[in-house]
Amino acid sequence: WSSDVCSSDLGEFDYSGSQAIKALREQHVQSVLINPNIATVQTSKGLADQIYLLPVTPEFVTKVIEKVRPDGIFAAFGGQTALNCAIQLHNDGTLEKYGVKVLGTQIEAIVATEDRKIFKERVESIGFKVAESACADSMEEARDIAKRIGYPVLVRAAFALGGLGSGFATNETELDGLCIKAFINSPQVIIDECLRGWKELEYEVVRDSRDNCLVVCNMENIDPMGIHTGESIVVAPSQTLDNDEYNMLRDIAIKVIRHFGIVGEANIQYALDPYSKQVRIVEVNPRLSRSSALASKATGYPLAYVAAKIALGHDLVSLRNQVTRSTTACFEPSLDYCVIKIPRWDIDKFPTVEKTLGTQMKSVGEVMSIGRSFTEAMQKAMRMVNEASLGFDEGFYLRTKTEDKSYEQELASPGPTRMWAVAHAFQQGKTIEDVHALTMIDRWFLSKLFTIHQMRQKLSGMGGLKALASGGQALLKRSKQYGFSDKQIASALGQCTAMDIFNLRDQWAIKPFVKQVDTLAAEFPAQTNYLYLTYVGSEHDVDPLSREVLPAYKDSLYDTAFGKGRLEEEHGWELPLKSKGGLKRQGSTSSPKLSPKQAPASSPPITLSEDEEKASFIVLGSGCYRIGASVEFDWCSVNAVRTLRETGHRAMVVNCNPETVSTDYDESDRL
Repeated sequence: WSSDVCSSDLGEFDYSGSQAIKALREQHVQSVLINPNIATVQTSKGLADQIYLLPVTPEFVTKVIEKVRPDGIFAAFGGQTALNCAIQLHNDGTLEKYGVKVLGTQIEAIVATEDRKIFKERVESIGFKVAESACADSMEEARDIAKRIGYPVLVRAAFALGGLGSGFATNETELDGLCIKAFINSPQVIIDECLRGWKELEYEVVRDSRDNCLVVCNMENIDPMGIHTGESIVVAPSQTLDNDEYNMLRDIAIKVIRHFGIVGEANIQYALDPYSKQVRIVEVNPRLSRSSALASKATGYPLAYVAAKIALGHDLVSLRNQVTRSTTACFEPSLDYCVIKIPRWDIDKFPTVEKTLGTQMKSVGEVMSIGRSFTEAMQKAMRMVNEASLGFDEGFYLRTKTEDKSYEQELASPGPTRMWAVAHAFQQGKTIEDVHALTMIDRWFLSKLFTIHQMRQKLSGMGGLKALASGGQALLKRSKQYGFSDKQIASALGQCTAMDIFNLRDQWAIKPFVKQVDTLAAEFPAQTNYLYLTYVGSEHDVDPLSREVLPAYKDSLYDTAFGKGRLEEEHGWELPLKSKGGLKRQGSTSSPKLSPKQAPASSPPITLSEDEEKASFIVLGSGCYRIGASVEFDWCSVNAVRTLRETGHRAMVVNCNPETVSTDYDESDRL
């Protein structure tokens, strides 16, 4: 089940649903898909056995169940919409009436994680804590709650939009002042434990029915607590945790997931006080989420596929690692690279929307970059998310800033351009401590960003292209390793273009290397076609696609979710298989008959070489989702790739959107 695409539910559920259907097909289990979104890959002909373009509501799903009489349902692959629908069907007795079994995590466990009261009781029963919160209808009640929780506290007006009447109180006097303002706007105030400045982290956990449990990926939000994780810039693996902190959170994750009885995949979010090491469990999502899609693409571990296999009764030990193809899926990935996710906002298209980021998602998409260092990955991501951005550079902030908000205010109350405002702050002479005081971003991240600023200062002080060309080879290479683009370097130097920098790099042979995403950090040979570019390296991990020797398990003939095979041969449509003489069907001696109004076919736009190797093509993805360009363009990319592979050619995808089916490395010969 999935549903329409909205701000908080995007293409990640098309990806997870497609992976689930793939797992069902491999087990020869018939699949029935309920999804009204025609723009998705999973609703394409040939994937699910039956497709119902109906609303994902109890009324319509019940009608499908009456007609199809399925044996079981997957509810964890369609986001909160599918999860809520499954809970309602369980509560009203529909599933029991028709003998439909919930596969994977059971409804009782789902409810226990969704109901905040039950969740709090269950978490505290095993010795862990959630953030304290309570409602007050009077000043006296507010004071009692604040004393019980402990200062400082966050005071919020209930039933108010945009955080109206909210603020932090460090003592009873400040509490009274805030409550007086809050009660003017609302009959009730909410007193929360203050977690401001705490680190926010996520762990993706997998557990099977035999109680094998492992952590696939841990991710750290660059923004501290107070901003929805979907709105935050996220780095994987975590960068500022020490070994004790990492393992403490890992142990908690495994204990919590086992305690709730999760079968499949789950996401657990933490708040960690960087000074006292206190931990609060924010929430547990017993389903695939946007973070799950990011973790899958960041590690190369197909979470949705594995979760579906587990729901069908497999255990982690019996499943194969899809990257090494020689080891078991019961392993915790070890990464030798850095991944960064940056959300994209199109808030400017809605003039009345509050531009400050908070606990409600406003982002419409996201990008994911891969590099061998934090600085390289960060700069790549900042260019991916907006084509007008050169990277970690103040220029984009200066072009988009508004007159009514200074850069200090942008840092203190984060908006879509906060990270570019940090670059502007450094350019204005602010120190790491100054920026930390305003943003509460960890000093480690700020120090790395400051090194990018220092590199730009060095380039700006070179005196131009001639000075760089006369003795700056090491500096140019180092700047590329810091993630600088040619255009960004040219902008810093002045009086030159990106092509000038490109020519200089070409002269000095400063070029990127192609590296494989390796889930076991080279402990076992990686067989994946999942690649990224980096200047931090000395050799390529793979040969060019045209010279690649295909491994035994793969023959490049549509070896994806649909199985293997070619397109159905239809009258009048010749498959352009490669042979001597160009794009001509092998073994064909005649062409389709043309009607009198049809002109003869023109020459192919490319001339293929006369060897027998298959031609290779690049399919360009659509990048991150935005207003006006969403999951429908991923559908286009995926179908282009599948058609190329069905017709015997090799297809390579270039994309940076972790929510898509096209960035599933099983879909193409190279990603």
